[in-house]
Amino acid sequence: MSDVVIVNCTVADGRVVNGVEPIADAAVLVRGERITLAGPREEVLRQAEGATEVDLGGAYVTPGLVNMHTHLSLSLPGQGGEGVKGLNAHELALYMADGARRTLNCGVTTVRCVAEKDHADFALRRAIEAGRVPGPRVFTAGRALVCTGGHGHEGSDTLECDGVDGFRRGVRAQIKAGADLIKVMISGGIAGEHERIDTRQLFADEMAAVLATAHAWGRKVTAHAGPAPVIAEAVELGLDCVEHGYQLTPEVVARMAERGTALVPTLLVTRCKEFFDELGVPEWMQCRSLGAGPRHLESYAMALEAGVEVLLGSDMPPFWDFQGTSATVRELEYMSEGGLGPARALYAGTLGPARWLDADGDIGTVEAGRYADLVAMDADPLADTSAFRTIRWVMKGGRVVRDDRAGKANHV
Repeated sequence: MSDVVIVNCTVADGRVVNGVEPIADAAVLVRGERITLAGPREEVLRQAEGATEVDLGGAYVTPGLVNMHTHLSLSLPGQGGEGVKGLNAHELALYMADGARRTLNCGVTTVRCVAEKDHADFALRRAIEAGRVPGPRVFTAGRALVCTGGHGHEGSDTLECDGVDGFRRGVRAQIKAGADLIKVMISGGIAGEHERIDTRQLFADEMAAVLATAHAWGRKVTAHAGPAPVIAEAVELGLDCVEHGYQLTPEVVARMAERGTALVPTLLVTRCKEFFDELGVPEWMQCRSLGAGPRHLESYAMALEAGVEVLLGSDMPPFWDFQGTSATVRELEYMSEGGLGPARALYAGTLGPARWLDADGDIGTVEAGRYADLVAMDADPLADTSAFRTIRWVMKGGRVVRDDRAGKANHV
């Protein structure tokens, strides 16, 4: 792979929240998979002799987005979900590979999968790493852990466990398969017909067993969780991240901020009627989801006010065409509009997730030593998060996978 120097661009990343200014008239030198130098154009060009020049025509360049709540094998109740559930193993692998390709194409260069069917995510990760299929970098929890009959128990993307020993075995089984983190369902949710969002599904000793076992193996734990009392208990036990947080309170978010528990709010899931209609999601689920929307947004605002670390995660397939853009970008817009603002939204979609994944030495910023996982767009993301709607160029690991310039379209 020859050296590449990217010129005629403005470079920004999530470090702006700590006062690191964007670089105008910038260049980025890429050697192999990684960035060698990023800075003012003249400075970079002095070290770029023989490199292939890529002129981005005044674009804004940021790190590729990191989506922290993805399900590439998602199957919600309804006709669309039943179609996915009916796929055999070979069809499922191809379906997920297509989703990975589309995810990368929309500018998401890293995903955190938080429950996938039949451990197909591990095969997909290996195929992407080997270069056999295009896709984002994959961090995955394998199968989510649930109690018997708990949230999501109907699918092969969860593992039913009960009691302290059962949940310990569940954690170890996912780690044995190759999990980078552990996902556990500690309450009911939107997609469970015979439960409520605030249904408690694990006892304290079971949650403690998950957390202690995962942490002993150096894995963080994220929890599907809606109600404040259950979340509060898990936070005190050492939970690393909350998914959704539909019904937070000021007291709980204050404790989350103190303990460093992150929140992936997935605001889309309570405001996506068009998506539900497209998949034929039944009325009971739509009512529960959309009805939870106002309280969900209030919870998110509480978390921001308390200083909780919030991170981008769509829950909807990251590439899904939704309200004129991808689900990932629409989620980031909702986060920004809900009080986060463009600068912190950039952080929440890049460097923040990279730090939670303990991968900020490799991804999340545009600086020397990091993977050349980059996106270019026409508008300024620090002025308006909707700039991500204008993504027109994507690079992953030093390889251009999307280029919308005239005569250069080469989507993978």
